[in-house]
Amino acid sequence: MHELQRRLPWLAALLWLAAVAGFGMASPGYSQLVHPVALLGARGEPHALAFNLLGFLAPGVILAWCAFAWRSAATADGWMARIGLQLSMLSALAFAAQGVLPLDPYNLLAPASRLHAVAWTLWWVAFVPGALLLAAAVARRRLAGLAFALLLPACALYGVALMPAPLAQRVAFALWFCWWLLLPANRGAVSSRG
Repeated sequence: MHELQRRLPWLAALLWLAAVAGFGMASPGYSQLVHPVALLGARGEPHALAFNLLGFLAPGVILAWCAFAWRSAATADGWMARIGLQLSMLSALAFAAQGVLPLDPYNLLAPASRLHAVAWTLWWVAFVPGALLLAAAVARRRLAGLAFALLLPACALYGVALMPAPLAQRVAFALWFCWWLLLPANRGAVSSRG
C-alpha cells in the first residue's frame, strides 16, 4: 500500500500533463501560451467534460485521497503535520472542484465563472499554510517546503509581471504537482510509523 501511495502523485501529475497537452492539441485555435488551462474545460468547448474529468477532477481526487491516507497515518506526528496534510487535502479538493465548476468563456462574471474562480483561489490559499505547516513539521525538508509555499502563490498571482498569464498559471500548477511528488519522500520524516 505504501508503494501505491508513493506512485499515486505521479499518476495525478501525469494525468494532468497529458490532459493539458492532449486536449490542447485537439482544440482548434488553442495555444498553451495564450489560453488558460481552464478554457479546455469551459462550457461549450469540445471535449470539456473529458478534460474536466482527466485534467482537474481525477488528479485532485487522487491527491486528496493521498493526503487523507497520509494524515490518517500521521496521528502521532504532531498537530502541524496533521493540519498541514488536512489543508493539503483541501487544496486537492479545490483543484478537483475546478473541473466540477467549469468556466463560462462568454461571461467571466457569470456565477459559473465566479465559482470556478473561488475554487482556483481556494486551491492556492489552502496550499500555502498546508505546505508551510508540513515544512515546519519535517525539519530536513524545511527549505524545500518553504520555497514551494512561497513560489506557487507568487507565480499564480504575480507571475504575470514576468511572463504571460497562461504560462504563469502553468508554472504554478507544475510547482503544486512537484510538491506532491516530493511529499511522499518528505513524509518519511513525518510518519514512518504509519
